[in-house]
Amino acid sequence: MPDMLVRLYDLPDGAPYHARAQEAGYTVRRAELWDRERLRQFVKEQFNNPVWVMEADLAFARSPITAYLATKGPEIAGFAVYESTRRGFFGPTGVRDDLRRQGLGAALLYGSLESMRELGYAYAIIGWVGPVEYYEKVCGASVIPGSEISVFRSLHELISKEPA
Repeated sequence: MPDMLVRLYDLPDGAPYHARAQEAGYTVRRAELWDRERLRQFVKEQFNNPVWVMEADLAFARSPITAYLATKGPEIAGFAVYESTRRGFFGPTGVRDDLRRQGLGAALLYGSLESMRELGYAYAIIGWVGPVEYYEKVCGASVIPGSEISVFRSLHELISKEPA
């Protein structure tokens, strides 16, 4: 899976995505310290990916916290992290299966990318992307040539050697 590059200085307006999530009754916000265990549990239950759990957890070691949540009341519907295991990288991110197609993923993405721009980044890297077309459409990202394994090579090798 390739990495993608987003020009933060030329980032499209994320307001329509934020408004769509809000109209659906969701709040998209930066995580607070007290969200840490809830987020870990959410990522573990919804995505069954121990690496994602670790990356979500690492977002709480940054100041400010580099995780965003989509919530409705106390319920977490989705998450996004950036600057977790690599500086300048966005991801992982995910929305609960039954709540997709409501703009939550895009609102989480834009919250993160806008925060990266505020930190002074001109570009953000979306690492090890599955849905290339989604990121091309939503934020104008482009595939970085030759990035199919990228900085995640050691993780890729570890995963590919595990028994099925």
